[in-house]
Amino acid sequence: MASFKDYRDDYERVWRSLQIRPEKAEGVRKLAQRLAAGKVRYQEIETRTGVPWWFIGLCHYRESSFNFDTYLGNGQPLDRRTTIVPKGRGPFMGPNAFADGAVDALRLEGFIGASDWSAARVLYRLEGFNGYGYHAKGVNSPYLWGGSTAYGPPDARGGKFVRDHVFDPNVIDNQLGTAVILKALLDLDPSVLIAAPHAADIDPARQPDDEVAESTRWIQQALNRLGATPRLVEDGRNGRRTMAAVARFQAEHGLDDTGIADARTIAAIQEAVRPPPAPAGAEVLARIDALERHMAETASATSQPVPGQPVILRSSPVAPSADPVARVDELLQALRRQIDGARIAAGPPAPGTVPNPVPDVPLGQVNGALGQTIGRLLDGKKSAIGIIGAVATQILAQVPPTTGLGQVIAQLTPAFGLSPYTMPIFLGLSAWGVLGKLEKWADATAKPAS
Repeated sequence: MASFKDYRDDYERVWRSLQIRPEKAEGVRKLAQRLAAGKVRYQEIETRTGVPWWFIGLCHYRESSFNFDTYLGNGQPLDRRTTIVPKGRGPFMGPNAFADGAVDALRLEGFIGASDWSAARVLYRLEGFNGYGYHAKGVNSPYLWGGSTAYGPPDARGGKFVRDHVFDPNVIDNQLGTAVILKALLDLDPSVLIAAPHAADIDPARQPDDEVAESTRWIQQALNRLGATPRLVEDGRNGRRTMAAVARFQAEHGLDDTGIADARTIAAIQEAVRPPPAPAGAEVLARIDALERHMAETASATSQPVPGQPVILRSSPVAPSADPVARVDELLQALRRQIDGARIAAGPPAPGTVPNPVPDVPLGQVNGALGQTIGRLLDGKKSAIGIIGAVATQILAQVPPTTGLGQVIAQLTPAFGLSPYTMPIFLGLSAWGVLGKLEKWADATAKPAS
């Protein structure tokens, strides 16, 4: 985006050497007189906005040739809602209609609150109404310099944009530029004061219209990404083409097609350009699938049935849930079934019968390492608890912290997370269970056949 700093030195150089062509002098003087005639009305707007009255007059000339019955933003009648960009402004009625409309138009441009009204900044703002394309052609814009020796032969290069993005170097624009009128106004009214230029080695102060330009450039880039036709020039200028593209976007998305990028429009553009989100919990679900397969394979390989104490892995009769939290809940229920399965037979006992009691067999050294009570409590369950606990730990460690379950886990283990606490315990329990099964197998093979 072409910034004010990029053009500042050129504006100041041309302004210092500006000369009105003799054959244009009378026409320029008459326009300056018409602008000065509206000084009182322009000053009313200056009081409300802080924008210099003579700058308002130059905008008025550019948009509607000093017609006080028109809207300053586009020259349409004040007593109707505007139908071209900016659309939907007004109507403005009553004795202050022109001033009310002007305040609205200046606010849209970001001029209210501006503090830099040096010649270079004024020229940058005035040229911005019609775009900065002439700089790329090496031609001083006729919108500023028309009628002066700074534009057109024999003193300077000529040319004109005869339509959007079409430049003809052989066409000369005969309109009188706003900089030329301002030059004549300075001679006509000594009260017109233009701020002194800033030192070249000092960066210009940031102005409200700079913020507007940055926002506009983002809008242009976003609409181009969405396929704006014709493609917008990403120059930060909120011109008619940009406002027309905004209006089309608004109409397509059920918004008021004003061409003004208000908060609702900005939100809709942000939503439109945001890349589609990945499926919620996709990575977590992939890990759950892999860990479920691993759990089933490991449990099948390590589980040794003990008489009267079957270890049961029941598969769900329905498809797995797509919700990571629901899948974790299913695994936790599987863990509970693994634990309960040590005491529950494959089916319920027949009515009127009681299940066979578990023989009171003394525990070996491995299974009874923590005593007969704890040993019997964990007998036949350690591998299942350890395997499913390790799997559940790995799954829970992947739960997004923004979910309800993730917030609970964060509260329980705020410093180091879940895995460093529980994973070693479950792995150790699995190893203990495997050793216990090996001990049982060794004891069974050592007994003589009866």
